[in-house]
Amino acid sequence: MSGVRDEVTQVGQGPYCVRCGDPIDAHEHLSCLDALVLEPPRYCAICRRRMVVQIVPSGWTAHCSEHGDLHGGNAV
Repeated sequence: MSGVRDEVTQVGQGPYCVRCGDPIDAHEHLSCLDALVLEPPRYCAICRRRMVVQIVPSGWTAHCSEHGDLHGGNAV
């Protein structure tokens, strides 16, 4: 399942914003785009569930109970 999730890491690639959880067409999400440069996604872009996020020095992992894992940085 994580293959589907690998591409859904940015605002605009699902019906929901991965930072604030609002629908993509609710507002422009400019502050969300800026914040995502430095922090991992918090919401699943597909189902809007709050993800469990683990941050380590080498990167991060975010887990949606329905759609699997996302990885960022050098974390595995």
